[in-house]
Order: sequence, then C-alpha cells, then structure tokens
Amino acid sequence: MAKVAFLGLGVMGYPMAAHLKNKGGHEVTVYNRTTAKAEKWVAEHGGAFAATPAEAAKGADFVFCCVGNDDDLREVTIGDDGAFATMAEGSIFIDNTTASAQVARELFEVADAQGVGFIDAPVSGGQAGAENGVLTVMCGGDEAVFAKAKPVIECYARMVGLMGPVGAGQLTKMVNQICIAGLVQGLSEGVHFAKQAGLDVDAVVDVISKGAAGSWQMENRASNMAAGKFDYGFAVDWMRKDLSIVLDEARANGAHLPVTSIVDQFYSQVQAQGGNRWDTSSLITLLDKK
Repeated sequence: MAKVAFLGLGVMGYPMAAHLKNKGGHEVTVYNRTTAKAEKWVAEHGGAFAATPAEAAKGADFVFCCVGNDDDLREVTIGDDGAFATMAEGSIFIDNTTASAQVARELFEVADAQGVGFIDAPVSGGQAGAENGVLTVMCGGDEAVFAKAKPVIECYARMVGLMGPVGAGQLTKMVNQICIAGLVQGLSEGVHFAKQAGLDVDAVVDVISKGAAGSWQMENRASNMAAGKFDYGFAVDWMRKDLSIVLDEARANGAHLPVTSIVDQFYSQVQAQGGNRWDTSSLITLLDKK
C-alpha cells in the first residue's frame, strides 16, 4: 500500500482515483478545484480530500493528475499551492492529462531538479474504460521511475506501456487521436451510406465488423450513430482540444495530416450546431442533415 494523491476528479479522474483506493488498497487523498466533488468522492470511497494540490501531495509516494489542458496542469504543479512545492525527493508524479509533449518536458525539468520522478501518462478508453478500470496508458519517462509506478497505474488499466522518454506518452496519445479521427469520419460515411441505401445498419455492422472493416468504433458507436444518439463517449470539445495539440505538434515536426485537419474542421461545424458536448460519433450529423 502506498500513499497516493489524485488531482482532478472529472469524468475520468473520479473513477480512476476510486480504483486506486478500492482495487489497489492505497491510502488516497484527492483534490478537485470544486471542493464539493472532492467531498462527494470521500463520502463514497473514504480516504481524504485536500484544499490545495500542495496539501494533497504532501507526504505522498505517488501523485496522479488528470486535468483539462496545459495551463491547468501548470496550475496544479508549479502554480501557487502546486503539488511540486511539497513533493518529497523520490516521490513520483504521474500525469494522466492529455496535454502537449512540450509541457511534459517542461514539468519534467522542474520535477527532476528537485529529485521527483515524472511520467507523462495520457490514457485511452474513455469514461467507460475509466469506470471499469481498463484504460490503456501510454507513458513517457525514465525506465526505473516507470517500473516503480507501473504497479500502481495498473489499478485502473489493462495496458500500461513505456513508449520512450518524457513526452513520448503524449506523442503516442496524439497518434491515437489521429487514428480515431479518421476512423470516426469513415464510419460516419459508411453508416450514412447504409441508411441512404435502405440497409439495416445493425445487420450490416454485424457482418462487416467481423472482417477487415472492423474496429472498436464500429463495434461501440455505429448503432448509436444510426439512431442519432451521441451521449456515450468522448465530447467534441475535448476532441478538438486534443486535435489542436496534434496539429500544433505536426507543424513543429513536419508531419502531414490532411485527413486530421479536415476532420478537425468538421468537428468545428458540429460545435457550431450546438454539439459541443455530444460524443465524437456525432460527425454523422453533418452528413445526415444534407
């Protein structure tokens, strides 16, 4: 059993922290910008909550974080009352935020200077994966630090991999989002075509999902797409945030991402029609309305 802090109790962080407490048996202190959410978590799972990231991190062996973006991440680490102010030498910070590779490297430098380990560890699997403790975690960091952190991370994951040095986890998550963007657009067009052709979408998916066209998106989103239900996954606003990070990195490293760029603009159209909180499969609405 380790002493653990968890910063950020959103739709992902809330169940992830619970797995650390209930499955891992760790002593968990949580922090959330809205204190009521932290109080609710403690009422449900036990442990403790703290008023600041620094208070939560004090004395912790591992500090986990899952917040919104680069600026939020800086605020809870190096901002006023940030976690780095109280983390002891030899402790490890595990960042589950989907953020830029640059901020990961920046925070690693600060942590390393005070003898604190740092791992960028973005996740894939969505809210359902977090609730069921079966996330895929893509890590960047030192091998020795990763080896210490992996057994704790596994409390909420089914796959935990070290992809390279600090920043590599975030870069791998960018690859993940690139692949998802193209897949969802292709699936949207396929489902739209099937509907226009008068086919039974569920029957079509049942057959083709067993062949070369099969994917997680097809298995889990095609029926909802056909039914016009978009409350089952990752929100469009968050996907656009992620794709913005991807496209910034592509401009820096010279990668050519024509499909990703187009799909990002399609998502901006979904936002313009009020679909900010719809899940990413809502791309089909742009086709069905024509």
